[in-house]
Amino acid sequence: VQLVESGGGLVQAGGSLRLSCATSGSTVSFITMGWYRQAPGKQREFVADIKSLSGTTNIADSVKGRFTISRDNAKNMMYLQMNSLKPEDTAVYYCKANVPGLAYAHTYWGQGTQVTVSS
Repeated sequence: VQLVESGGGLVQAGGSLRLSCATSGSTVSFITMGWYRQAPGKQREFVADIKSLSGTTNIADSVKGRFTISRDNAKNMMYLQMNSLKPEDTAVYYCKANVPGLAYAHTYWGQGTQVTVSS
């Protein structure tokens, strides 16, 4: 499974961006998909995830009310709508997928897309 993120860039505080994650597999067969981010000098942190079949979402408190995660199983895509962006949202954003295997689930990561929020 390959994951490719896009949609990052430079935006002013208060602005919006929409990240996309394109997958080479069928997202309807995935367990969950999610977004993580890593700021310079910090550990990678959870942002949001979504169960592929039910669409149930889980959002980190730091972005709740500003970010929305969604997926389109027909297009094998996942999205992260980011509104009211803050400078502290600056990070590389990664797409992650948990895919069932024969004995256990496999985890796949994308290469990341840079989001920079200027004050």
